[in-house]
Amino acid sequence: MGALTDSRKRLSADHFLSADHRFPYPSLPPPSLTPPSKRAKLAPFPELDPSTSAVPHIRPSPQIIHSTAAASTSSTPGPSSSSTTASTPLQHRRRLPPPPPFQRPIHAPQRNLRVFRLGGAARTHAAAHSWFSPSSPPPRALGLQDYIEIVNNSHPAPPTPAATTDSTRQAEAKAVPLEVVTIEEDEDERKPQDEEEVRGSVVVRGKPVYQELYEESRRKRDAKLKTLEFEVRLAEEGRLGLERLGEALPRITPKKEEVPEPFVPLTDEDEEMVHQALHGGNRRERLAVHEPSNIVITREILQCLNNKEWLNDEVINLYLDLLKERELREPRKFLKCHFFNTFFYKKLISSGYDYKAVRRWTTKRKLEYSLIDCDKIFVPIHKEVHWCLAVINIRDKKFQYLDSLGGMDKKVLSNLARYIVDEVKDKSGQQMDVLSWKQEGVENLPLQMNGWDCGMFMLKYIDFYSRDMDLTFGQKQMHYFRRRTAKEILSLRAE
Repeated sequence: MGALTDSRKRLSADHFLSADHRFPYPSLPPPSLTPPSKRAKLAPFPELDPSTSAVPHIRPSPQIIHSTAAASTSSTPGPSSSSTTASTPLQHRRRLPPPPPFQRPIHAPQRNLRVFRLGGAARTHAAAHSWFSPSSPPPRALGLQDYIEIVNNSHPAPPTPAATTDSTRQAEAKAVPLEVVTIEEDEDERKPQDEEEVRGSVVVRGKPVYQELYEESRRKRDAKLKTLEFEVRLAEEGRLGLERLGEALPRITPKKEEVPEPFVPLTDEDEEMVHQALHGGNRRERLAVHEPSNIVITREILQCLNNKEWLNDEVINLYLDLLKERELREPRKFLKCHFFNTFFYKKLISSGYDYKAVRRWTTKRKLEYSLIDCDKIFVPIHKEVHWCLAVINIRDKKFQYLDSLGGMDKKVLSNLARYIVDEVKDKSGQQMDVLSWKQEGVENLPLQMNGWDCGMFMLKYIDFYSRDMDLTFGQKQMHYFRRRTAKEILSLRAE
């Protein structure tokens, strides 16, 4: 539909330049005074009162001017025809029809004001500039200052407490909070993150809502994003599963037992030290000297701890002295024991049973304790090419015989029974009854599987019994025990 003009007829520039009709738009430049290219169409000459008509007179033809001047002269007194001529500034133009009584609305594209939730303020502002009001100026586009005024006017300042009334409180209770949402699209001032920012009552959104919805929909349709989300979710579930497994493992996994002290493995330095001691060149080199017992260990003596070698007296006696020192060093950890050397039993039975031959071996001044106060007394027994062990178990009141080949010698236990009776009577003057004590061969005894480990089995019987431990070793640990015994002798400390 085309735009409607002010009149169905085209107006000339004379209409706008008349004294009574000025250009109604001061902000626009006045129209050109050049007459139109076409002559105006003739219109009927209405009879109007010159005093009320606002249309300028068009000069008629000479005949009409003459007749009009004559009529005015004869009918009314007054000035001559010069006044009539002055009232018609454009005498050579024909008169045009009068303007319409009111301006017609113009139908054309206009800029719409989009204000969200502004209530009656926006409607009042739009009604003040209605095109249908003849006296109102045409509306203009809202500028930034007008927009700010509209926003500020929509949030009235809170009244003072003195001026607050019940009606005002009710109106405030019914008032709807105002929120104006704008979108910033200035590329130079755009923030790196698409976030919403609240400035007073205006919420500035980094991206339009439709763009956010589009991006969210695109992310849902993106196969790569779905794969990444699945991998992230899978990794998170795996992490949670590992955490739950870590909490459950201590409950379902049996506790790992610590390595017993008799089986603690040797370090690399200890292994190197033992290897150098057992496989060195100089066989007469002194490797250890034990001053309390006056025992000197050379490489030749220590080499009995190599595999397939029989143990000699020096190594056995020094190891028994180290066991006694260990007990004195940690008395709460080990039983109170006495360790006879390899020469005691031979001396006791050298000429049959002879207590006087060994009577001075156990003086209190020498031992600093009495045998009757010990828990166990260990007596090494050497039978030509075989080592055995006899135990006087005072704590359990029995005599025990341990042979790594499974043998039993009751004569040895009978001689030891006579010895302990004579020892107690000699040192304390008391009579000890051992007839009720039991003489036994230890059952389930670890046995040797070759012809050269009897001495090492005897030392380990003594070691475990002094710890008050069961004999939980066998033939397969003998290689380790040989190297450990060599290490303890070289360091002169039993562990």
